[in-house]
Amino acid sequence: MTDFVQTEGSIRAILRDMRFDLTDFRLFLCVIEAGSITHGAASACLSLAAASERLRGMEAACGVRLLARNRRGVAPTAAGDALAHHARLILRQVDQLNGELGGYAKGLRGTIRLLANTAAMTEFLPERLAPFLAAHPQVDIDLKERLSSEIVKAVSRDRAEIGIISDAVDAAGLTLRPFAIDRLVVVMSRNDELATRRRIALADILRRDFVGLSPGSALQDHIDGYAAQSGTALRLRVRVRTFEGICRMVAHGVALGIVPENAARRCRRTLPIRITPLTDAWATRHLHLCTRDRESLTPLARQLADHLGSNAEPAFADHCDGLGRSPRHDRLLDQRIADARPAAQFGE
Repeated sequence: MTDFVQTEGSIRAILRDMRFDLTDFRLFLCVIEAGSITHGAASACLSLAAASERLRGMEAACGVRLLARNRRGVAPTAAGDALAHHARLILRQVDQLNGELGGYAKGLRGTIRLLANTAAMTEFLPERLAPFLAAHPQVDIDLKERLSSEIVKAVSRDRAEIGIISDAVDAAGLTLRPFAIDRLVVVMSRNDELATRRRIALADILRRDFVGLSPGSALQDHIDGYAAQSGTALRLRVRVRTFEGICRMVAHGVALGIVPENAARRCRRTLPIRITPLTDAWATRHLHLCTRDRESLTPLARQLADHLGSNAEPAFADHCDGLGRSPRHDRLLDQRIADARPAAQFGE
């Protein structure tokens, strides 16, 4: 801690004499978040050569190493952590300036950093974000998919202003607001031997083949984690990028799939698939908006958080129709899930 405090003081002195621009700060934060100069440069919309030159210039100007190179990529040194702290403060103040000037600075644009898990990204946010973006043409949203556990860390460390997470993770220290209910279901061909089952547990189908999502999907990691708890890895015959892709494969009898209920219902309108609810407690997730304290948000981020939170009610509507089950059965199942919900270890 002492070393960091000393470095923090030296960075403050350096910043008084340096002339870093906002692009330098954004690039440095992108590189730290990605753990890679190549990927960080892409996130900052710079070529690798331009990004490398800027980083060398920053280290030369500071007279200290800001990044430690290793086989896996790069990580910030103590000086780099101190610089990142100030960079976040500066960029946040710029965003606040953009928001507060509002109509007096039509040439300025604001960017809101939003992280979400797979279900929120694909099933809820497109419809929720569209009205907000249409009403705020000066606002851009930097939207990225992450695991809920990663989102909590990012929001806590000021790497994102708003996150959407499942209730399976510990979000102590953050402010939470209801966003949506997301249920995972099993999809299968109508001719599958399990098609007559009204409900099913993951343990009952672990020996079956599956169609999964592409590597890096937060939802697929979430499902794989719970399968691993049972001592069995899912056998994935093929991976695809979308829920529709899973359902199309399933409709031909290729294997089983696990997707959000909303996606399954939508695909069932045009595909011959059967939807069967999962009885596992972790398969019913309450999604929440998470932020730091409200005062730390930029005006634009506060508006977006209020917009997303105010539209939470429709997502908590009845999920019973169309699945071959009664409202009473769902209420009983939800109560059993609430009573039996374990402390989850995986947070998609």
